[in-house]
Amino acid sequence: MDDGIFRGYSAEELEVQFNPRAAVPNHEEIVAAGVERAAEYRKAAANATYDVAYGSHAMETMDIFRPADPTGAPVHVYIHGGFWRSRVKEDFSYVAGPLVDAGAIVAVVNYALCPDVTLDEIVRQMRACCAFLHNNPDSHGGDPDRIHISGHSAGGHLAAMLMATDWPAYEAGLPAVLIKSAVMISGIYEIAPVMNISVQEAVRMTPEIAERNSPIFMKPATRAPIAITVGGAESDEFRRQSSALSDAWWNDAAVETFELPGLNHFTVLSETANADNPLTEARLRLMGLR
Repeated sequence: MDDGIFRGYSAEELEVQFNPRAAVPNHEEIVAAGVERAAEYRKAAANATYDVAYGSHAMETMDIFRPADPTGAPVHVYIHGGFWRSRVKEDFSYVAGPLVDAGAIVAVVNYALCPDVTLDEIVRQMRACCAFLHNNPDSHGGDPDRIHISGHSAGGHLAAMLMATDWPAYEAGLPAVLIKSAVMISGIYEIAPVMNISVQEAVRMTPEIAERNSPIFMKPATRAPIAITVGGAESDEFRRQSSALSDAWWNDAAVETFELPGLNHFTVLSETANADNPLTEARLRLMGLR
């Protein structure tokens, strides 16, 4: 580390490494197309319930998309990105499409955003969401013992934190293997560098918060299968962090890791609207639907 900057990067280099908006010039176009696709999917969704509350905060809500017959179906929880400080569930409804078509229930979830809350609170909310889905099967109509998760960017980080959660310690009566599989997409798993880039103004990270919310320093709580994925055209640091988490966790869980060639931090998610996308295939396979 030189000049006090993470892994020897200058401040300018670190911004490009960890801020995808700085690294992908046409990110606004990609995001806008995704928002439009999400709106189209909501208009076409035949069996959906919107703004289901899983907690008392106004942002503790989720949209639930179901197949025609959800009885006994697996429940897939999708956690959006936005560096814990932007975006909402409505921007990502399209993620549900190919999963619902294959027979899964999909809960696309909201959480409160920084700086209104801290990262500690966001992690708590995601744990509360998963506990709610297990404890309240009538809210979705599927199998509460078949909960799976995926998340992109900040959502990938949150998915990792959920896989490191001791569920019986979090809430008495919850099963140790509450989450049956996870797909983590382009996450940040060592949080300290966030304090040195522009998003720090919103996320207000402290060394203490960063340390207790860095999955790289934790272990998965169960041996449930995990896929750690990243785009081949993403920054060196996003790719290194995915590899580092895989190296740290592979001996304690059934971990697979793969890159998607040519895809950047934004297209790696938008391509999941396609049924034959490798990330879609991984989600379905881990749910037993392919």
